[in-house]
Amino acid sequence: MVPPEYGHQTGAVRMNGQRLSGLRRWGAREWTMTALALVVVCAVLLTAGRGLASGATGEVLGLRFGGDGQRTRVVVDLERSTRGVVIDDGAGGRVTLALSGVAAGRGLGGAGSGLVSGYRVANAGGASRVQLDLAQTAEIERRFLLPPGDGVPQFRYVIDLKAKSAAAATPRASTAAAAPARAPRRQATSGRRLIVVDAGHGGRDPGAAGAQSRESAVTLAAALMLKSELERTGRYRVRLTRDSDVYVGLYRRVQIARDAGADLFISLHADAGADPATRGASVYTLSEQGAGRAVREFTRGDNWHRSLNLPGRDPSVDRILLDMTQRATQNRSAQFARVLLTHLEAAERPLLRRSHRDAGLAVLLAPDVPAVLLEMGFITNPEDERALNDERARRRLMRAVAEGIDRYFNEPAPGMMMASAALSSGGRP
Repeated sequence: MVPPEYGHQTGAVRMNGQRLSGLRRWGAREWTMTALALVVVCAVLLTAGRGLASGATGEVLGLRFGGDGQRTRVVVDLERSTRGVVIDDGAGGRVTLALSGVAAGRGLGGAGSGLVSGYRVANAGGASRVQLDLAQTAEIERRFLLPPGDGVPQFRYVIDLKAKSAAAATPRASTAAAAPARAPRRQATSGRRLIVVDAGHGGRDPGAAGAQSRESAVTLAAALMLKSELERTGRYRVRLTRDSDVYVGLYRRVQIARDAGADLFISLHADAGADPATRGASVYTLSEQGAGRAVREFTRGDNWHRSLNLPGRDPSVDRILLDMTQRATQNRSAQFARVLLTHLEAAERPLLRRSHRDAGLAVLLAPDVPAVLLEMGFITNPEDERALNDERARRRLMRAVAEGIDRYFNEPAPGMMMASAALSSGGRP
């Protein structure tokens, strides 16, 4: 006989079995709906996750065109601010830009107008890639970002294209065109490039010490010789930041180059290290952190628009133009650094293993003058110090620098717009 408690439990199990059977019948329908809901939720989260991973929090809303076959304006409407980087500058029949921080959504595309035969917008990581297929040979004349305003609720990234004629293909008038108010005046006076050569240290700041010499004396001797080499060609005017053993402040050196409207600034130094076996030359250009520092330095006070030849009508637009000027200057500085290093190597000058470096050095901060700092060698290394103090070796080195400057000015401009063109932009799209 089954004890009563067992029979009770068996009845309970039987009753629970009926409930479970009912739940199973109910669940077949409800679980299907729940599973579909989960799929939808996962899809939404996946899409959101992709947006967060890409860093894009806004989208490209559309493209508009205006103009004709000589000049065409392309306006990219955006939900948020962006920074544009040129990938293709038009030389291959296409203009391509990456707009950071905005997504292309499902992508855009269609026919263009004027100089643009068609366009495509696609996602590229955390950016949108805007590709403009050209109807004829053209180049970027200017590009800039406009914030919402004047009744327009969205941001607008503007790209102005200009037809490239045979006459336009001649060498550029000025590689340092970031300040257009100065450049034409400079070319009109002499037609020669102006190079500012900075002898590092001096006066109460003797710099690094070697076994036989001090850095300030080595850099001054090199600067005087570079001046002689450049002037000997008849193609350059040269200004020194110092021509004797005197102290010149770092920001004053930058201001000398800017006030003179220099085409190029080169600061000469001699490196030092704890290991006397370390030797070799290197070239520094401005780092990204240094570029931010430069913007802060040059936007202090109320008259910074005037000192940088900016319109001064809208501070937000002027900040964008300053950033574009800085970016163009950094590109030209990097171009010169690469050229210079090839000539130093050809002159059999020992180079550091990582010979192109970047830093936020004060003498590189001018936003509108391409600038490099050349560490000619290690004054703490016996062989480098001997070469830095030997007149014949110094002349070979400075001749290589002069040849690098020659080649830099004879090369085509980097594949990007000149920021000076943006300063002449008129009207709002």
